[in-house]
Amino acid sequence: MESASEPNTDTEIIDSNVVAALKESAALELKDEGNRYVKMGKKHYSTAIDCYTRAINQKVLTDSENSILYANRAHVNLLLGNYRRALEDAEEAIKLCPTNVKAPYRAAKAALSLNLLIEATSFCQMGLQQFPSNDELKKLLKEIDLRKSEREQHEAQVSKAVAAAKDLASAIGNRELKLGKALYQELTGVRKPMLDKNNILHWPVLLLYAEVMSSDFVEDFCETDMFSSHLDMISTQISIFCFNHTFLEFNIWGFIKSVSHP
Repeated sequence: MESASEPNTDTEIIDSNVVAALKESAALELKDEGNRYVKMGKKHYSTAIDCYTRAINQKVLTDSENSILYANRAHVNLLLGNYRRALEDAEEAIKLCPTNVKAPYRAAKAALSLNLLIEATSFCQMGLQQFPSNDELKKLLKEIDLRKSEREQHEAQVSKAVAAAKDLASAIGNRELKLGKALYQELTGVRKPMLDKNNILHWPVLLLYAEVMSSDFVEDFCETDMFSSHLDMISTQISIFCFNHTFLEFNIWGFIKSVSHP
């Protein structure tokens, strides 16, 4: 079976060479056709990918030529946002021809788009080892380094926020405080309790005067503060809407004052 698959006679060898030459010509033509479709714009990108794929499937081109095809297909996949496919194609292009400068560049771009920063850096450095003066690789490496810095800052902020939240939960637990459902957020916004460096709790406090449909908001009410110190700072006065409510309203205010000043 195996011997029958190989051309033995001169005629068979010639025919085999002719077929290979035709396949090679077709593959190169498909490559050029794919390039033309890329230049025609986004509507033709899928057709370009098909051309490159058909050219690769001819299996008659050299590794260097196939590397270009894979790199070209990676380029179109990048344009389409198919970053994982672009990365796979670029990696195959690197394997076939490590000196194809477009291969590590496109691999780095795909890795960056996938937020694989370590891999993206590695691809850039790989390219720069062979092409140290390549400006595109240098620019991309700076972009990757900037993204790394941003990620590190974000991770540090998240870590700090998580630690602060744990400390706050621990402080509330140690004081045996029970928290209910958040209410009146339309008046208080997103203000939340916080723990200062001295392990003292600070609360946002909303004062409601239901009888007169009014309120005051104290953004920072320290747990060690006296109630009176905040009441003295409140500038909003209770409005008197009608004569019949006057006595009641002043009694409410007087009651608050009496509680605050024992």
